[in-house]
Amino acid sequence: MWGGRFATGPDAIMEEINASIDFDQRLWRQDIRGSLAHAAMLAATGILTQADVDAISAGLKGIETEIEAGRFTFSRALEDIHMNVESNLKDRIGPAAGRLHTARSRNDQVATDMRLWVRDALDQLDEQVADLQLALAEKAESYAGAVMPGFTHLQSAQPVTFGHHLLAYVEMLARDRGRLRDARERMNECPLGAAALAGTSFPIDRHMTAKALGFARPTANSLDSVSDRDFVLETLSAASICAVHLSRLAEEIVLWATPQFGFVKLSDRFSTGSSIMPQKRNPDAAELVRGKAGRVFGALQGLLTMMKGLPLTYSKDMQEDKEGTFDAVQTLSLCLAATAGMVRDMQPDLKTMRKAAGLGYATATDLADWLVRVLKMPFRDAHHVTGRLVGIASGKGVGLEKLSLAEMQEVEPRISDEVFAVLGVERSVKSRTSYGGTAPANVRRQARRWLKQLAKG
Repeated sequence: MWGGRFATGPDAIMEEINASIDFDQRLWRQDIRGSLAHAAMLAATGILTQADVDAISAGLKGIETEIEAGRFTFSRALEDIHMNVESNLKDRIGPAAGRLHTARSRNDQVATDMRLWVRDALDQLDEQVADLQLALAEKAESYAGAVMPGFTHLQSAQPVTFGHHLLAYVEMLARDRGRLRDARERMNECPLGAAALAGTSFPIDRHMTAKALGFARPTANSLDSVSDRDFVLETLSAASICAVHLSRLAEEIVLWATPQFGFVKLSDRFSTGSSIMPQKRNPDAAELVRGKAGRVFGALQGLLTMMKGLPLTYSKDMQEDKEGTFDAVQTLSLCLAATAGMVRDMQPDLKTMRKAAGLGYATATDLADWLVRVLKMPFRDAHHVTGRLVGIASGKGVGLEKLSLAEMQEVEPRISDEVFAVLGVERSVKSRTSYGGTAPANVRRQARRWLKQLAKG
């Protein structure tokens, strides 16, 4: 394509390092879509004849059909998706194909293609995150009153409900969706027409192409249009945070599925066996979700590192924005699908969770709160009294509810037998009625609110 300036072709190694068609061919839909919009604009502004544009459009649609059917042959010698399409177009319609590149460059072309691809990816991920939220909210409503231990430092802290625990992830995922949507809104500007870096002298209509491609507006600075990939960085950042949330849930599923916890049972559909131990049920889907988070993080770090030293405008380094992004989006999409499947299939063991909720003196805070509420004791004093009672119960190897009233009154004489009403785990969770608390009525209300909101899309 630049034979006029170069006397010889590229070395084989140069061709190997330079070619991107092996991975950027997945931009074919976006590339053809952008070219069709560009061609229509060139006709509307009188830059090209309608006859040429009709031929170009017909040729591009023929290429689209051929690629869709898997009959298109991609050539590494042509470097990238843009030149593969243009070369094939020339074979189809002749010299008119060469006019398609009027008033644009591969720089604004690839920036446009990548924005279109990322925008499509953001829409897909948003739908998948919403589906996972739905799976969690449905399960939360079903188990709004199922008592389980809540943890801090992975130590029993206070009783909560299984539904409340699952709704925590619904909230996290809601913020993930907010970040994905924010990224989409910010990147929804069209670089097409910025050309190589300085714009063009042709009387193009960038607002027309932006509208045709579904963008809110054209980008406002030609240098910025072709030289930044912050829209990819923001997408990968949002994807990385979402992957963190999926990994945390996956880690909990791994723990819950162990015999030592025994809180949930995963279905056969999301478990694997062992080649040597016939009794094993391995939570491999959850482990892989946890492990694959690193691939998403790596894509973000790689692109940050690549972009940090680039002067304006375009440099070939920026070709490295694609492989990591494609992989990260595909990885996150797979993890979202797997997590939604696990959540829908997993069955909690209510008796095991209920028993575990009573271990570790999880109602100690309820006792302290009772001392404050009923005896009007300062909380720090109540904390001290409760700590002494926990110490006595621990020494005897029993729960707080197994201490006698006399034993409690040796520490604090004003304690009455009313205190035993707050020492059961069911009473504990029912008492947490503050907004956002774990009381089953709260959980049902929040779960139904989410189900209604998600049903609205």
